[in-house]
Amino acid sequence: QVQLVESGGGLVQAGGSLSVSCAASGRTFSNVAMGWFRQAPGKEREFVAAISRSGSATYYADSAKGRFTISRDNAKNTVYLQMNSLRPEDTAVYFCAARFTDYYGNVYTGPTGYSYWGQGTQVTVSS
Repeated sequence: QVQLVESGGGLVQAGGSLSVSCAASGRTFSNVAMGWFRQAPGKEREFVAAISRSGSATYYADSAKGRFTISRDNAKNTVYLQMNSLRPEDTAVYFCAARFTDYYGNVYTGPTGYSYWGQGTQVTVSS
């Protein structure tokens, strides 16, 4: 069982930066691959970024490449999403998600494979 709590959302102007964090409970954090997803009003939840359980592999949606960085600190049971050059279209509720995996280097982009989700944190980018 993993419980996830996001923090760090807020309001930022276009072109600015914001970092969101996701703290996980339990001693099994190093056994889970992590992902960030987002959902804007009236839209489906979409993949943003993913990181393997070891942190050795990452993957980004095209919309996030070059602007967002996902990272994790297994000693702190935390995954981060650093967002730079933010745009109004990045406005959404951002969710972190976790899935247990036996594979150290695998990343997962589909939401259906994730078993655990945080409550989300709002990110608003003003123009």
